[in-house]
Amino acid sequence: MKHATASLAALLLSAGTLAAQEDAPDGTLSIELNTVIEAEGACRLTIMARNGLGADISALVLETVLLTREGIVERLTLFDFQAVPGGRPRVRQFDVAGLACADLGQVLVNGVETCAGDGIAAEGCEAGLTLSTRTDVEVTG
Repeated sequence: MKHATASLAALLLSAGTLAAQEDAPDGTLSIELNTVIEAEGACRLTIMARNGLGADISALVLETVLLTREGIVERLTLFDFQAVPGGRPRVRQFDVAGLACADLGQVLVNGVETCAGDGIAAEGCEAGLTLSTRTDVEVTG
């Protein structure tokens, strides 16, 4: 029984560690390009947002530039994440019509167009912005 209790404690500890890794570090707004797939004449970008700013974001819009694999600007666009609560990840999908995912080489976050919420300073969103990708598409800002 002692071995089972120790195993259960280790399992719970590792689950807690995994959950902690899913949270954004304090003071950051983490944006991760998670997947890029073809979807009915569009390139679908799935993006995970994690808010570690210490307060709920009621509106988040990022100004982005999509570049081809050759580094040519394909388009400028706004990605509207809507609300991003503190401490809870949010997944958003953006379909970019007329763009083949194979042609997409980079997503440049040009800036924070909108970042609002009680206790949220717009400049805090930009200062705390961290970017990453799980795809072969580069994400910079």
